Amino acid sequence: MATTRTALILGATGGIGGAMRQRLLAGGWQVKALTRRPSPLLEGCEQILGDALDPVAVLAAAQGVSVIVHAVNPPGYRNWATQVLPMIDNSIAAAQAVGARIVLPGTVYNYGPDAFPVIDEAAPQRPRTRKGAIRVALEQRLTRAAEEGPARVLIVRAGDYFGADAANNWFSQALVTAGARPKVIRVPGRRGVGHQWAYLPDVAETMARLLDHPALPDVASYHMAGHWDADGRQMAETIARVLGDPAVPIHPLPWWQLRLAALFLTTPRELMEMRYLWQLPLRMTNQRLVEMLGAEPHTPLDEAVATTLSGLGCR
Repeated sequence: MATTRTALILGATGGIGGAMRQRLLAGGWQVKALTRRPSPLLEGCEQILGDALDPVAVLAAAQGVSVIVHAVNPPGYRNWATQVLPMIDNSIAAAQAVGARIVLPGTVYNYGPDAFPVIDEAAPQRPRTRKGAIRVALEQRLTRAAEEGPARVLIVRAGDYFGADAANNWFSQALVTAGARPKVIRVPGRRGVGHQWAYLPDVAETMARLLDHPALPDVASYHMAGHWDADGRQMAETIARVLGDPAVPIHPLPWWQLRLAALFLTTPRELMEMRYLWQLPLRMTNQRLVEMLGAEPHTPLDEAVATTLSGLGCR
């Protein structure tokens, strides 16, 4: 088993992968990044060319690491059925070979409405969507691998991500559009329906602190509280306030356009499948996390939104 603080990140140029890359480097870790092509974003990392779908490449990249951050997903919600489980199998095989801990950013897709509205780590996972079923199967494979050893697992589940370096999420693809000052702010949910958000640097900080904790179990799962938007309007109103122009109109997301596009395009069709997460309130509780760390890392909402908008080129 590796004794140095060396991590391999799959998906190091993405949202949570990028946030973990920055946090681990700042914390003195050595970081390897498995990437299909060289990237200037990976300065400070050991860049290893390869694909997360290639078991030989993942195993070679994992040599000498104690942590594998599995932050890779098929782009645009496409090809989940054929790629998600093979990629986690490759990470599991590598972790078992070198005795590493796999760190997984969890999703709320695992839960169906029967678990709503308040969810802790013991809530039943009975998803009603294809992506949810795949995520449940993924986590089941991780748990079995950790029970067999010597691989270990850390799952940190949070709400919808937002952050300066994350362009593939609801914040940057629905509420605003990256690269331009918003002329309108779109809200996917109904008024009065609460929604949970997670600022990427807070998620990365949480993961890093857990990795440093001497009492972290071999199979560990924690929920983050993040930022709770109680009425479904707080995030949009914060965006308007941070922009310094409260007159920016806030309108409902035109779901009918997505529904029409879903007849012909894969990504809108996959997004429509997850609409239920905007129609019902879902709030994860962080009691277990607070008991472990003492407090959850939490950036004030105005600061987090301001940094996100600047990073997205919206200010």
